[in-house]
Formats: sequence, C-alpha cells, structure tokens
Amino acid sequence: MTRITLMLAASAAWLASAPALAGAPFWCGSKIIDVGMTMSDVLEHCGEPASKRVEQHDVRAGNRVVGTTDYHFWTYGHPGGTTRTLEFDQEKLVVIR
Repeated sequence: MTRITLMLAASAAWLASAPALAGAPFWCGSKIIDVGMTMSDVLEHCGEPASKRVEQHDVRAGNRVVGTTDYHFWTYGHPGGTTRTLEFDQEKLVVIR
C-alpha cells in the first residue's frame, strides 16, 4: 500500500470510531463517570459543571403525550480541551457526549 492509502485508511478508521468515543465513560478525579450514575454521584466526583441547562421533554405512550420530564444538560471542560456534555433524565445519567 502506498503512504497515501495508509493515511486514508487510518483517517477512515478514526472517523468510524468517533461516534463510539462520544458515549464513552470518562475520568473525573479518581472516579469513572458512566451512564447510569445519578446527578449527585457526578457532582460528588466532578464538582459543579461549567454550564447547566434544562429542557422539558414530552413523555409519550404511543402517539399520546402523557406527561413531561426534565432533561438536564451539564457541560464539563477538562484539561487538554476535552469537553463532555452529560444528559440526565430524572436524575439519572443517560447520555455522555
């Protein structure tokens, strides 16, 4: 393989792995932060986030809206420029971006 082909293959492999890395757990101090943790767990290990926002999302049963839930978005910046946005539903961490 030529050098350009190798570089293209490496770039494609890196891009393919990017979505998987987005939801990956991360370290806060000596603790791994992962989906399923509570808001209080994250606060205990990471401290206050750099920013917070709340959105109300509909809760549906089929096509009917049966209520609402608060989705909390917390953003943390870490050394090296890495930023993580954590999404909580009913006090539970459901997504790491």
